[in-house]
Amino acid sequence: MLAPAVRARYGLSLSEVGIFLAGGWVGTLLTLLAWGYAADRFGERTVLGAGLAGCAGFLVGAAYAPGFGWLVAFLGLAGAAGASVNAASGRAVMHWFGASQRGLALGIRQTAIPAGGLVAALSLPHLGVRSGFLFLAVFCLLGGVAGVLTVREPHEKQLPPEAVEWTLRDRRLWELSIGSGLYVAAQVALIGFVVLFLHDARGVSPGAAAGVLAAIQVVAAVFRIGSGRWSDLLGSRAVPLRRIGLATAGATGLVAALTSAPLWILVPLFVLAGGLSMAWNGLSFTAAAELAGGARSGAAIGFQQSVLAGVGVVAPVAFAALVASTSWRVGFALAAVCPLAAVPLFKRLT
Repeated sequence: MLAPAVRARYGLSLSEVGIFLAGGWVGTLLTLLAWGYAADRFGERTVLGAGLAGCAGFLVGAAYAPGFGWLVAFLGLAGAAGASVNAASGRAVMHWFGASQRGLALGIRQTAIPAGGLVAALSLPHLGVRSGFLFLAVFCLLGGVAGVLTVREPHEKQLPPEAVEWTLRDRRLWELSIGSGLYVAAQVALIGFVVLFLHDARGVSPGAAAGVLAAIQVVAAVFRIGSGRWSDLLGSRAVPLRRIGLATAGATGLVAALTSAPLWILVPLFVLAGGLSMAWNGLSFTAAAELAGGARSGAAIGFQQSVLAGVGVVAPVAFAALVASTSWRVGFALAAVCPLAAVPLFKRLT
């Protein structure tokens, strides 16, 4: 949502915008696994409070960054600290609900991302760079306080000695994580660049383009809750994961084919494709936790999220470079191939 304003303030090329979008993912990649182990060892409240307080502080730094390099550095540090929420909140919900409710529960938990995206899409384009980052810092600080005050920890806080070895050796977890990473590639292309595409290529105002992104977040929230409940009823995380991947590939392929179509056709396609590209996260989250079991679920979620963060670092830079050297159509077409390639990797999951 801030990409057009950041580009104007620092005079960035499209490739540099990709680096800006990757900034937060870099820090996330480096700390997610460690935060997962910390959640298993020390509990969710400690991890949430420390991590989100640190994230808020680094976002304040980003608000006052004197140059583009400093901005990326502060975003990296904010991502490193804010990554605490991924494993800690997922681990907590994993323990609070049984298998027949867990898909829906974690699907609701995962609506935090589109809900936050909706708030950001409606507010950040009107705030500018500095006020926008300060706005985000306040929300992170409030989230840390809420985590410390409200998260309950009836379960044991002890990291099993075999957790590290199991996490790195389990083939099913690797396949789940790599497949989910390919889904992230499509998600980054659609969510990360829809505002820039509509503004640059189709002449839509930044506010109106952000409104499209807000609509995507609403659809994504519905899809995440629905897919979680669907997986509970089926007793399977793999079946919805595979079907969502096929649907995402088809919808993103249509976006690529129709980049020059009238906006009344293209915008609904973006909303559908973007919503589908975010629908799978709760299922993947749940599957990782269930593969690990309760005691090491934080480590498993941390590992899975680390792989996703790795893709999140590479994908925006690669997509921006591809679009700059070819076209938006080619970029979205390649993004459509990624979830299609991921579907076979989920065959070992139940």
